[in-house]
Amino acid sequence: MNILITNDDGWGTKGIRTLTRLMLPLGRVYVIAPEGPRSGAAACISVNKPMYLTRVTDAGEGLEQAEIYTTNGTPADCIKLAINALFKGDERQIDLLVSGINHGSNASINVIYSGTMGACMVAAEHGIPAIGFSYCDHGMDPDLTEAEKYIPDITRHLMEEEVPYGICYNVNFPVGEVEGIQWTRQSKAHWEKELEPHVDEQGRTFYTLIGNFVNHEPEAEDTDEYALAHHRISITPTNIDTTAYALL
Repeated sequence: MNILITNDDGWGTKGIRTLTRLMLPLGRVYVIAPEGPRSGAAACISVNKPMYLTRVTDAGEGLEQAEIYTTNGTPADCIKLAINALFKGDERQIDLLVSGINHGSNASINVIYSGTMGACMVAAEHGIPAIGFSYCDHGMDPDLTEAEKYIPDITRHLMEEEVPYGICYNVNFPVGEVEGIQWTRQSKAHWEKELEPHVDEQGRTFYTLIGNFVNHEPEAEDTDEYALAHHRISITPTNIDTTAYALL
């Protein structure tokens, strides 16, 4: 099995290095990741911008068996580069994309902003099974011990399923000890008070993202946010078809 790995935190971060190590026993591993942070990139692609692939030959830490590249593009670009450059004209096919492990939650409304999940959606567009893994800790050195216990088995299980076209999986891990796994739907939520104003040395006003997360349905027991609040891994099937069928 040929496994492609990407993320939106950039190559070298703990999440993607951990995910690469966990995937090595499952197949032949290829990594194309942004050279730096691309959080919040969603499915953004580079238009009218040259993109480069740079081979990483000194990954270390037992990752020598993986074929690793970085790019100046986005997570979504990474999938297109894999299909149209790395694997172009090759009898090899990408059997699975895994994206992450993201530093921070991609549950609920966060999925529409997520570069981690943006890459999964581009893979789903091309009929490639895809799983996004996220850990609900935004720190640069999260304790991924619990996630490591579950990721290989979750990957195997989801690969045994027949994945319909356009579907990918959004998997989020709670911080700390895991008390179960739950299939979930995306919680309805929004962000408020998202920007904080500042004044620079020239007297110009600029803004930084902050924001408060507002869950519209905190008591609903079938959502990703509920599962995470109860120390469960949340698995949410996610569709690239955004049609509001109820209104047709």
